[in-house]
Amino acid sequence: MKTFQKLKQYYWPHKRFFFWSLFFLIFVTGITVVYPIILQVTIDEVVLQNRYELIPWICIIFLGLMVVKGLSTFIFQYLGDLFGMTTVYHLRRALYDKLQALAFKYYDNAKTGDLMSRLTADVEGFRFFLSVGFAELIRVVLLILVSLSIMFYYSVPLALVTMAAIPFLAIVVFKFDKQVHPAFRDIRKSFGKLNTRVQENISGMNTVKSLSREGFEIGRFYTSNDNYRQNYIKTSKLWAKYFPFMEFIGNVCVVALLAYGGFLVIEGDLGLGELVAFFSLVWYILGPLMNLGFIVNQFSQAKASGERLIEILDAEEDIIEKENAIDDSIQGYVTFKNVSLNYSENDDAALKAVSFDAPPGKVIGLIGATGSGKTSITQLITRFYEPQSGEVLIDGRPAADYNLKTLRSHIGFVLQEPFLFSTSIKANIAYGRPDISFDEIIAAAKRAQAHDFIMELPDGYDTMLGERGMGLSGGQKQRIAIARAICINPSILVLDDATSAVDMETEFRIQKELREIMRGRTTFIIAHRISSLKHADEILVMEKGEIVERGTHDYLLRNNGPYERIYNIQYQDRDTILNTVG
Repeated sequence: MKTFQKLKQYYWPHKRFFFWSLFFLIFVTGITVVYPIILQVTIDEVVLQNRYELIPWICIIFLGLMVVKGLSTFIFQYLGDLFGMTTVYHLRRALYDKLQALAFKYYDNAKTGDLMSRLTADVEGFRFFLSVGFAELIRVVLLILVSLSIMFYYSVPLALVTMAAIPFLAIVVFKFDKQVHPAFRDIRKSFGKLNTRVQENISGMNTVKSLSREGFEIGRFYTSNDNYRQNYIKTSKLWAKYFPFMEFIGNVCVVALLAYGGFLVIEGDLGLGELVAFFSLVWYILGPLMNLGFIVNQFSQAKASGERLIEILDAEEDIIEKENAIDDSIQGYVTFKNVSLNYSENDDAALKAVSFDAPPGKVIGLIGATGSGKTSITQLITRFYEPQSGEVLIDGRPAADYNLKTLRSHIGFVLQEPFLFSTSIKANIAYGRPDISFDEIIAAAKRAQAHDFIMELPDGYDTMLGERGMGLSGGQKQRIAIARAICINPSILVLDDATSAVDMETEFRIQKELREIMRGRTTFIIAHRISSLKHADEILVMEKGEIVERGTHDYLLRNNGPYERIYNIQYQDRDTILNTVG
């Protein structure tokens, strides 16, 4: 019960719904058991005694009980669902809040599909047990105990004979549950893999078609689909194997009841109505016992789901905001002092003793091979990660001293692969400042060279985008991301290969506008193309997490170092052409 104890804070505040639900459940169970008693009284006291004048009264009583049971069932089920849904409403909010608070380090190893599964299937599995499973367990226990009590009241010998096969039924149910639980787990896993296969195929449809791999993907889908089918058939075989056996044991109980009960009626030791009541009561015991395996299965599923949810709720938050965090405006003076960074203990250092100074208005260019540490620098400025050693200062204060929302609201990011939401272009541009005016949105789009192609779309700025900006080219998505960064009016601007997907002419026009935007702001330009950062005030050349060279474009070209080699590689074709023409 440790799992349920850990999650107690989410369901215990709403316990009144659960206890009122149990109150009406007792009514439902009690009235259910009263039916056989009314039947017994009708046969023994009315029919056999020729007191037919009482039948209308019995019908009225029976009808009244059915009305009370119907109302009680409605309230019981409604309050049970209210208890479950209210609990998971707050639980899902806590999970989502936690996911928003977790640092990038957590998402480095997390899988999107798995997180989505936890927030949907696992939360729903936990809810179902709270709403139905636990109350059903109590109902089964009450029904069996009350039914057994009445049966022993009527006839102890008949009750013992009838219940003689019940231990065998309990053993079969236990064995069934031991086999069906892993079978259901296999079904869930195979169904998850099937969904993942479909999701990946649809998301990567452009790659699939461009490489003519439709047949390969169809084959992989067929394999996943067949695996799901085989697991389901395996489970169906278990059902087909055990349920007739359980039903057979139940029928043995009924045969024993009719045989010995009939003998007792003939001998005058048992009333006919009592025998009929026995017949109804025995099914009130056999049916719940057969379903006990499902209840145990629901409990184990809820426990497994709860454990997966707790893993998120208990995940360590690497980025902690101080209690008296600074909430002042930021000018954008960035300083690195001997900063080192490791993403994990087993990996090499992403940054090694990096130091530089970037006052407001200065443009810093970062260039180097993939994995050299360029992006890591900007992720430390925003506190997406924490350095292992050294200091990251913003306006002379440690970045960790600032309020996270304040810090990040002053930093504008434009990534090489920008993420756009499945909403309108206007909403995507205004995402960082939802209260911005439409005129400001248009002005930002114009400066990002995005206005013209937006106006060519069917609904202009109200055009709805597909998933991850589907329907737009890579360059168009980058220009919208640039407009989004312009809108928040950042003190620090980070351009991470922000123009890599646009043509040279568009890049020139964007850079012309960006120079105006960069004025007075600290700007970091991460690029592989020298043309994107040669105008920077200082260029840092990165290799294996270290700054191996620094200076202006002209200085680095004369320094006979890594930068000059990069330049020669990128411009050798142009020089060859010029020499040929000359």
